[in-house]
Amino acid sequence: MHTAHDHLSVRHYGASHGSHDHFQILIGLGGVLELELAGCGQRITAGQGCVVPPGERHDFEARHGARCLVLDSHASDWARASKAPPSPAALALASYLARACTEQLPRARHIGPTLLLEAWLPPTTTTLATRPRRDIDWEALARWALSRASSSPSVSELAARVHLSAAQLAARCRAERGQSTQQWLRELRLAQARAWRDEGVTVAEVARRSGYRSPSALTAARRRAGI
Repeated sequence: MHTAHDHLSVRHYGASHGSHDHFQILIGLGGVLELELAGCGQRITAGQGCVVPPGERHDFEARHGARCLVLDSHASDWARASKAPPSPAALALASYLARACTEQLPRARHIGPTLLLEAWLPPTTTTLATRPRRDIDWEALARWALSRASSSPSVSELAARVHLSAAQLAARCRAERGQSTQQWLRELRLAQARAWRDEGVTVAEVARRSGYRSPSALTAARRRAGI
């Protein structure tokens, strides 16, 4: 974020040292600047740059002179950029901002610090926010399915009831119920059929209520399921 204390300039370096309470961003425009920062040597030539953190003593020398775009900034976001070299976009922008400084272009100098920070930061991978997974009320879905058992609701109809695709419901059923959607539905129908038979309902009527085409089809299904 740009602050009122940010200042862009073009500077010519010889030999000196310094320390300051703000970030200093250097981008080489010409010549070679030898920089010692935190005990490590660094060379800044045209098209190279670095971020000097607040309070970090740094010594620099340019034996044959060096010209750099310099941004003095109090924006804390520069801490995120301190480990990354300037991007091609930042370098291209630096050339324009250097001209803005020498030609005294006020608007460019005002918004330049913010644009330079935005261009410098490494690109981040944007991911779509993961939608919270919708809970499935399996008991409510079972009641709905059994209320329509005579018409044998399809997996797609079950999925639509809980606002999922058939494939999504199948995956959730495997993960949460340990069986396929068809197996889950078949066990529901057969368990209800057994309950109706225990209540004295005839086999023919149970078959009709539970969606089997005939009493023999119901009997065969119960035999396969071991019920």
